[in-house]
Amino acid sequence: MSIAIIVEGKNDKSRLKRVVDDSVLILCTFGTPSSLTLDELRKKAGHKHVYLFTDNDASGKKIRSLLRDTFPDAEQIYTRKGYAGVEGTPEEYIIQQLEKAGLDEYIIYPSTEPAAE
Repeated sequence: MSIAIIVEGKNDKSRLKRVVDDSVLILCTFGTPSSLTLDELRKKAGHKHVYLFTDNDASGKKIRSLLRDTFPDAEQIYTRKGYAGVEGTPEEYIIQQLEKAGLDEYIIYPSTEPAAE
């Protein structure tokens, strides 16, 4: 299965890129998407299985609502209220949320080996 994860901005995208492999298409809305942006996102996502991962604030909820209309079959990934958006969410928590969504095969787990001195 090929997947796409839609986030709000480039900082969210760079945060997510650290914990998922390169086969995952990460798309950005760059704020509240216009109908043109939504059409572009739909084209870029193509036949991939879509996941929505927006901030847990008023703006993120509005964006998620618009994306749900465009991608009614999309699965939802949530960050915890209190984190400074996806970009401010600890990688460990993002990994937990990706695991909950069943995306283990795409996760890049942090090395557990001690750093060389």
